[in-house]
Parts: sequence; structure tokens; C-alpha cells
Amino acid sequence: MINVLIVDDDAMVAELNRCYVGQIEGFACCGTASTLQQAKDLVLNSELSIDLILLDVYMQQDNGLDLLPELRDARRPIDVIVISSAADAETIKKSLNYGVVDYLIKPFQFSRFEEALTGWQQKKTLMDNQQYYEQSDVDRLIHGNNPAAVESKKLPKGLTPQTLRTLCQWIDEHPTIEFSTDELASSVNISRVSCRKYLIWLAQMNILFTSIHYGVTGRPVYRYRLQADHYSLLKQYCQ
Repeated sequence: MINVLIVDDDAMVAELNRCYVGQIEGFACCGTASTLQQAKDLVLNSELSIDLILLDVYMQQDNGLDLLPELRDARRPIDVIVISSAADAETIKKSLNYGVVDYLIKPFQFSRFEEALTGWQQKKTLMDNQQYYEQSDVDRLIHGNNPAAVESKKLPKGLTPQTLRTLCQWIDEHPTIEFSTDELASSVNISRVSCRKYLIWLAQMNILFTSIHYGVTGRPVYRYRLQADHYSLLKQYCQ
């Protein structure tokens, strides 16, 4: 579970963000702070597990950005997403210079909030699960969807984003299972022929590994499993 600390002096906004966090799978609010001092105390408490901070800027007499140097000095591996009505260039530049991973300008839609958290989660997963990186991996960490990834989203004729999303969500829910075309087609209730087209394409994208098994009749059966190194790419198609 990813622990999120909410730093905002507006109780209604803090509660709204807490509810938003609770709607995203894998995330949980581990605490709230209504003052900069409360936030500093929580950050400096090594016994409290914090993975991500949602940080407001305008906080009564405080500037939320003053938490950023404190966080850096504490050397805790905590990332920050700024959520603020501050839209001036100086504030945004200062936030980016301190390494915030995203910046949401109030008011915003839940979809943008969800995109910020899940996008950060995908990058964190990539960083936590790989010891060495391909250039494409570094590109995704720094730039998000790199040109190659954007190009890969252009589906071949006959494939639809909706069906691809359904298949990828099933694969995401069964990341360690090896499965056949028939098994997946039956699970998501689509035709075997249609399912086979999507699996071939996912294999071409290196998202799936393909192996061939021969039964008693000698007829080959293709089986697939998720390639862990390309999990972050799979997640793109789950959305």
C-alpha cells in the first residue's frame, strides 16, 4: 500500500483529497497536516511510513513550498505532488527545481488527480523493480510517454482501445499466470479469433512472452505470460 500524507490548511479540501486518494486502488491516506509545522513533524518522524505528499502552497501564514528543503535535508525517500491554486511562474519553477513529481492547479477534475497518482506509481514501480535501465526506460521516467510509446498506442486496424483495455486489465490482475488464447477469451467473454489478434499484438510490443506447447495430438498451443520488465507499458493500456 502506498501511504499518502495530505498537507492542506483547508479542512474541506483536505477531506476531499483524502476521499480521492481512497478511490484509487493501492493508495491510502496515512495522515493530514493543516500547518507547515505539523507537516515537518510528520516528515521527520521516521516511524511514520510516507511515500507521497500532496502539498498545498498557500497555508495561512505559511508557504507550503518551505517544506521542500526540509524534506531534502531529512533525506527521506518521499515524493511530492503540489496541489494549489498558485499558478504563477515563480511558484511553479521553484516547485520543479525542488523535484516535485507533478503540479495540479485548483480546481481540477478527479481524472487529473488520478492520472497524477497512477503516473507517479508507474514510475516508482519501474524504479523499484529494475537494477539497470534501457534508454527507453529512462525516457519514460523523465518524459513519461516517450515517442516510441506514443507510437505504439496507434493500434492496428481491427483492434479497439476498449477491448485492449479489458484484456490488459485481466492480465494486470493475473501478472504471474501463464494463459492460452482460449482461457483469456473465455475469461473476458470475447471470441477466440479476436482475442488471438490482440495477443499477437501484445507479444509484438514485448508486453507478453510467448511459448509453444504441444499436446497429445501434436497440435501447438500458444501460451502467454506478462513480461515483468514491460509492466509499466501494460499499465498504459489499462487506462
